[in-house]
Amino acid sequence: MKIELTKTGMLCEQQNNIKVYYESEQVGDYYADLLVNGLVIIELKAAEALRRTRDSIINYLKATDIEVGLLLNFGKKAEIKRKIFLNEHKKIKQRKSAQSE
Repeated sequence: MKIELTKTGMLCEQQNNIKVYYESEQVGDYYADLLVNGLVIIELKAAEALRRTRDSIINYLKATDIEVGLLLNFGKKAEIKRKIFLNEHKKIKQRKSAQSE
């Protein structure tokens, strides 16, 4: 996947360290299977079901500045899921948290 994305001119990093934040404080690290152009997280799986993995990619998007995630499953039945969590929603959540303190 990385080779093909790179051939198209995209910057593609494997196992890239992404800092995870909660209310502006770093709480951990996440290592993306692929990070494309610093804008899209790609998770690669070979599983029968994607239920938990779908939840985790949304959590990664919520905890980072990245807004788009792709989940590619190469299990029994190939699946592609696109998840989006806009940064504007993150800013609203942060403002609400700050106001309640």
